[in-house]
Amino acid sequence: MILNLRTLTTSLVIMLSLGASANTAQASSSSLSLPLQGTSSQPQDLTLEPAFWWAGMHNPELQLMLYSRDFPSLPQQLKVDIQGQGITLKSLEHTDNPHYLFINLDLSQAAPQIFELVISNTDSASKTNTPLYRLPYTLQARVKGSRERQGFSNKDVIYLITPDRFANGDTSNDNQADMLEPVAANSLSNPSNPYYPDARHGGDIAGISQHLAYLAKLGVTQLWINPLLENNQAQYSYHGYSITNLYRVDPRFGSNEDYKALVAKANKLGLGVIKDVVVNHIGSNHWWLNDLPSQDWLNDATKTQLHNRESKPDLIQSAETKSSAIKSSVTSPRFTSHRRTTVQDPYAAAQDHIDFVDGWFTDTMPDLNQSNPKLATYLIQNSIWWVEYARLSGIREDTYSYADKGFLAKWSKAVMAEYPNFNIVGEEWTANPITVSYWQKGKINADGYTSDLPSLMDFPLYEKLIASLNEPETWDTGFIKLYEMLANDVVYADPSQLVLFDGNHDTNRIFSLVKENIDLYKMALTYVLTAKRIPQLFYGTEVLMTSPTEGRHDGVVRSDFPGGFANSATNAFTGQGLSESQRQTQQFVRTLLNYRKQSPALQSGDLLHFVPQDAVYVQFRCVLNAPLSAEQKAEALKSLIQNNSLTQHNACTQPSADKVMVIYNKNEKIVTLDINRFVSVLGDSGAATDIISGKTVSLNQAITLPHAGVTILELKPNSKSKTKTKSPQNAGLPSSQDSMRSRSKANALTRAHTNNSTNNSANNLAKNSTQKGTQS
Repeated sequence: MILNLRTLTTSLVIMLSLGASANTAQASSSSLSLPLQGTSSQPQDLTLEPAFWWAGMHNPELQLMLYSRDFPSLPQQLKVDIQGQGITLKSLEHTDNPHYLFINLDLSQAAPQIFELVISNTDSASKTNTPLYRLPYTLQARVKGSRERQGFSNKDVIYLITPDRFANGDTSNDNQADMLEPVAANSLSNPSNPYYPDARHGGDIAGISQHLAYLAKLGVTQLWINPLLENNQAQYSYHGYSITNLYRVDPRFGSNEDYKALVAKANKLGLGVIKDVVVNHIGSNHWWLNDLPSQDWLNDATKTQLHNRESKPDLIQSAETKSSAIKSSVTSPRFTSHRRTTVQDPYAAAQDHIDFVDGWFTDTMPDLNQSNPKLATYLIQNSIWWVEYARLSGIREDTYSYADKGFLAKWSKAVMAEYPNFNIVGEEWTANPITVSYWQKGKINADGYTSDLPSLMDFPLYEKLIASLNEPETWDTGFIKLYEMLANDVVYADPSQLVLFDGNHDTNRIFSLVKENIDLYKMALTYVLTAKRIPQLFYGTEVLMTSPTEGRHDGVVRSDFPGGFANSATNAFTGQGLSESQRQTQQFVRTLLNYRKQSPALQSGDLLHFVPQDAVYVQFRCVLNAPLSAEQKAEALKSLIQNNSLTQHNACTQPSADKVMVIYNKNEKIVTLDINRFVSVLGDSGAATDIISGKTVSLNQAITLPHAGVTILELKPNSKSKTKTKSPQNAGLPSSQDSMRSRSKANALTRAHTNNSTNNSANNLAKNSTQKGTQS
């Protein structure tokens, strides 16, 4: 129903039978529950979500979800009047629960304003025409540039924080009268209490806010904070993944306003904030569980087949379901199989797919049925609401593949359509790159599935990094596994957009995983921070926080950050009490992070690596000083093809490129690295700068590696090469003159460092080295 936009009052009365309303095809839903925030005069017996919205959104449609036990038992008796300017009331929708009402609005012609929702009972037997509710509703003005906000990218380094364990900046909010779980008693004086690791410790938004300067100085640029939303659970409420109110920050962390202020303060220091979003499940104490919006709001082993036959026809094998099975209680759910490949496997049985997607994590995490269109829109709007409200720069989506994949496609598309420059990273915890690649935007899948998810967590490369560092160096173990893992990048639509990490809240600590070996630890961090990926660090990594190495020990992995809590023996924020090793590693991380902030090569450069030899693995990251146009690249590649050249376009082959050389070395004794092998990349560079020590390293002789560890060198291109121009057909690719110069350089180096060799053998070695380097 479209009404005259000049009319201040519109109304629509839906006359539907209960059965028909429950099957309405299109639905949306919105977000926020009591106590309502953003409005001041909502009745306490009504829940309205979302409590407010914005005018001028890319998607002009909005669905409001209202809950009240005062609604009539027959939904067709409800009447809604909209008193506002430019607002079209499209429809009302209901479910099998008469306590819920969904109001669909078109805001395409609406300016910022406060309008009124008037909800009445039209029952002829009613003794009065007084409306049930008169609800003021605010359409806010969007902040300038909101749609164009820049999401996290390869320029960033993400720092993951578990808020309850980072810093307690406000002890007054530790315990709340309306929250079930208090901060652990005597936690500071008795951390050995077996309950302590899984209890609340009191960290909060204020604690993060008070230490933003430390994080900015450290060199990170994005903060991924584990969920801050209300988790009103009796136990394990600290981690944030059992959300009981999707629109309310947990009061033990602070308020919605505190969260918004944190983001604003962080932005001023050059830090963005990434929200941890959960669409797969909620907490068992979510207010919905007291009176579910519909019978199919949650996934249940029996209800799935009865109520979702239309929405999941490809998954339903049994045509009949006994009515007695409907009574299966949500208190005894069927748990997920965690068999994530069933989503993609062309041979998977339908029931195996259902067991994975529709199963619950635990009995305290009810699994949401995102194939319900009202719930789907509710979750989409909730994500957009937080991005707009808190002014976020990214989303990390928890347990990505566990949700309905049709919904995930709609969710990612809706968020990215609203914010085209935004970024989202999904968690797909598997060591199989094929499984991870399935979900990334641009991947062509055999089953036709498409996604708008830009990024995923790179678990395959992370796990191979840990394994390769701990293994001895042989023909097929150690660095070679890490080297060969990168060949799997061909399965990704855009591997550079994956997020690589040293660890997270679900993995054991990196320092412990490398057996507390400082050299291996520095190699691991360097690899994460110099890889052709978006890097992410876990809080406390910079000061060698430890954990067990086998099994899951979540509470210990998420231990308190040193200095974040009263009476801490050490303080990583100030350096007080840190061991010499902790101080050195903290400075190592700070130096590398701040170098990376101004290094285009590490941020967006090409990658070229050489097969590991003798326990040494060398990588280069390189970026052209003047990027080539698409036409120049096409012409250059065409020229190479016509000349039967196998050389691929890579900035590392250009003498004028900015380059960073990373040398990983496992040898405990002194070794000499013959740089002839890398002459195709080194070109005319006669020296390099060690970015950690600041010392100059000569490239006119072999490089001495005194012990195991990592060396990070910034190459200094010859000044003539820096200003040299090339013809378009060869721009960005090695010319014959470059090859001759490289061979000449290699010959000289070979003569200087190879004893008892003839000139012919030196020339052959240099020629082979050059050819292999340019063909890598």
